[in-house]
Amino acid sequence: MQVAAIVLVAVFFVLLLEEQQPAFTFLLVLFVGSSLFLFLADQIAEIILMIKKLAARAEVELVYVETMLKIIGIAYIAEFAAQMTKDAGQEALAAKMELAGKVIILSMAVPILTLLIETILSMLPN
Repeated sequence: MQVAAIVLVAVFFVLLLEEQQPAFTFLLVLFVGSSLFLFLADQIAEIILMIKKLAARAEVELVYVETMLKIIGIAYIAEFAAQMTKDAGQEALAAKMELAGKVIILSMAVPILTLLIETILSMLPN
């Protein structure tokens, strides 16, 4: 409810300022978006801790869990940056941000994919 209330108040102010002060409207959107992201950081940290505990109980190597969590984090940050860039009217730059996020995610996933392929190949008969 708090997040929805903050967003609705921000939308109201953006609509009021949009015609007279377009630069301030973008700054307001950037500030509110960043604040919401930081507001949710505690909840994200709790989720990460819970996932790490589950992985430890399942005896999954922590390096793979941490890599997956980093990939998820990169996806969220890249999406957030791309949306903010779109809000600034820079569609082409937003597309580049999305591409950069995907390339970084792919580069981080290669070791996991390699291990997966090696495991599958080791199970196949010669």
